Amino acid sequence: MSRKKIVAGIAAAAFIAAGVNAVSPSIATAVPPGPGALTTLDTSAGNRAAPVAGLYDWSKAGYRGGRNLPGASAVNPSASCKVTAAQLASTYQVKPDDGVDDTTGIQAAIDKIHTSCTPSASYDKLSLITFPAGTLNVTHEIHVDAGYLILRGAGTDQTKFVYTPDKNTEYDVLTPDGDQWDQGNMGYEDGSGGWLWPGRGLFRVQSRGVDPSYASEYKAAPANRKDIFEGTVNVHWKAGAKLREKPGDKGFAARAGDKTVYLATSAKTTNMKVGGFINMRAANSINFYKSMNAYPTTWPLENLHMRQQWFTITAIDTKNHTVSIDKPLEYDMPVDSTSDGSAAIDGSVYASKASPIPDPIVGVGFENFTFGQSAPAGITEAQAKDNYGNLAPSLAMQGIVFKWAADSWVTGIHSTMTGSHPIVTEEAKNLQIVNNELDGSWNKGKGGNGYFRGSRVWDSLYAGNTTRDLRHFTFQWSASGNVVIGNDIDSDFNIHGGYERNNLFENNTNRVSYAHRSGNCTAHCGDEGGDAPDDSSWFPIYWSTGQKAVKWSGSSGPRNVFFNNTMTKQITAGAAYTPYYADHTKIYQFGWDGTKFHHLDAGGQPIVDWAHNEQRDYTNGHGVDDTKTSTAKSLFLKSIPVS
Repeated sequence: MSRKKIVAGIAAAAFIAAGVNAVSPSIATAVPPGPGALTTLDTSAGNRAAPVAGLYDWSKAGYRGGRNLPGASAVNPSASCKVTAAQLASTYQVKPDDGVDDTTGIQAAIDKIHTSCTPSASYDKLSLITFPAGTLNVTHEIHVDAGYLILRGAGTDQTKFVYTPDKNTEYDVLTPDGDQWDQGNMGYEDGSGGWLWPGRGLFRVQSRGVDPSYASEYKAAPANRKDIFEGTVNVHWKAGAKLREKPGDKGFAARAGDKTVYLATSAKTTNMKVGGFINMRAANSINFYKSMNAYPTTWPLENLHMRQQWFTITAIDTKNHTVSIDKPLEYDMPVDSTSDGSAAIDGSVYASKASPIPDPIVGVGFENFTFGQSAPAGITEAQAKDNYGNLAPSLAMQGIVFKWAADSWVTGIHSTMTGSHPIVTEEAKNLQIVNNELDGSWNKGKGGNGYFRGSRVWDSLYAGNTTRDLRHFTFQWSASGNVVIGNDIDSDFNIHGGYERNNLFENNTNRVSYAHRSGNCTAHCGDEGGDAPDDSSWFPIYWSTGQKAVKWSGSSGPRNVFFNNTMTKQITAGAAYTPYYADHTKIYQFGWDGTKFHHLDAGGQPIVDWAHNEQRDYTNGHGVDDTKTSTAKSLFLKSIPVS
C-alpha cells in the first residue's frame, strides 16, 4: 500500500453530525474527492498564524517549538560522528540482503555515537547514521538512547527493516484469555511488566538508565526481563517530589493558570534544574471523576495521575520550596487525592507529584526508510485487513516508541504491517511526525493495539501523514497542545479518554468505511460498542464518555478543536459516504460550553457511550461549542497549499 488520493466524488444523503438534523435524500450533496495528505505544508515559524482570541495558542507546536527540521548544516562535520553505510558493513557487519541478523551491529553503532559524540552534541551538531539500500534484519528492540542523532535510510522503500522478534523479545506471558500480553504477571522481583508500557518495539527512543535501587535486580534478571528496569530513573515514584498547599488555597499546590507550584518542604530538588523538563502530575480524586461524569460507577476508580503535562523549569526557589514553569498549568494540582475534599479512593491517599525528567532523550530523527514486522505463522495480510482483533498477541510490537523524549522527529517513513502501533508515544514533547505512510497492523484488537497513537504527548505536530488499515488515530492520557493537520486517514480521530485537551485537528481528510468497526474481528476482540456482539461502527470522530472510559481512564477533556476537515462516513454496508461536521467555517470545540468543560449530553443527560450517539446534535449547549467561525483555511498556519 502506498500514499494515494481519495478518488470518487460520492453522492450522499447528507447529515451534519454537529447538528444532526438529517437532510432529505432529495437534496443530497456530492462529497468531493479528498485532497490526500498535504505533504507540502510550510510549517515554519514564519508561516504560523497568530493565536485566535479565545482559543489555545498552538503556534509553538512541533520540533523545538516551531523550528524547521534540521538540514545538512546541522550535522556534525566530524567524520567520527558519522557512520556511513560502508562503515556499517565493514565495522559493524550490518549488510543488506544477506539474511543475517543486523540487530547487534546497529545497536553497536548507536552505542558508539552515544559514548563518543552525544556528550558534546547539540541541535546544531547532530550525529548521523546512514543505512544502506536493501533489507536489514532485526530480531530485538533497538535502543536509541543517543541524543542528537539522525537515523537515515537511503530512501523510503529503498532501505527496509524487517522485524522478526526473537524468543527473548516475544511476550512470554499472556492474559488467561490469551487476548494480550500480561503486564501484571510478566515482571521480575520488584519490577513490573507494566514498566515496559506501551510495550516493546523495533526502535525505542528512551533512556536505558537503571535506578541504583534496582541495580542488583537488573543484573540478576534474565534477558527477557532486563528491559523492565531500564529508564525507571525517570519515573515519578523515584524522581517525583510531593507537594504542599499554596498559601491561602486549602488543599491545592497550584491552580490552572498558575506558573508556580509549591513543593513539600522535605522535597528533594536534586534532579530539578532550570531548563530541564518536569512533569506536573495531579492525583486523581473522586471529585475529579465526578467532574467528568464518571462517578458513581461500577468500575473501580484508580489512584493514578490522569492529569499530566511536561513543562520546562524556569526557576527553583530552594528557600521557599517552589518550582516555576514556562507555561500556565492547564489543570488544578491538589496536594493529594483527598485534599480537594474527596474521600480516599480504595482507602489510600495518593500524592500529586512534580516529577523532573533527569535523563530525557532529545534530538533524535528517523528519516527515509521502510519498516515492517514479518508475518506471524499462518497469518496473511488479507486476514488482517478490516480485522479489529489481535491475530498474534504475543507479537504485538510497536514500530517507533518515544518515551521520556523530546524535540525529535519522524519523516519519510513507510511502515508496513507492524505488530501493533507503527508510531507511539508515552511521555514526549515537541515531536514532529510529518509526511509518513503508515499501513496496517497484525494486532488491532483488545488491549489497545494498531493505533497511530499519541499518549502523554504535548505540543507536537502531526502533519501530512497517510494511514491505512489502522484502528485509530488517537490521543490518550492527558495529551495536550498538539496539532494534527493535512493528514489523510481511513480511520477515526479518536479522543480516547484520559483528559486529553486543547488539541487541534484541521485540514485533514478521513473517509471511514462501514467495515471500520470493532465488530469485524476474528480473535481477541475489544468491546467498543458495549454490546455483544458489537453492532456499532466507528465514525470520523470518537469522543470518550465518562461512564464508558472510566474503566480504563476517564472521559475526554476540554476544548479538542475540529476545523475545516473533510470527513465522511459510510453508515451502512455498501452505502454512499456522507459528510460529517461538514461546515468548513465553524470551529467545533468538543467538551466545552464556552467557558468550561462540558461533558457531551443528550437532553441534558450525559451520554454514557459514544457508540450509537455519534450522530446527535451536541451544539447549542450540549457539549460542542460551535459559536466561533473563521473564513481562514487554517487556524495554525497563515497559508496552506490550494488542493
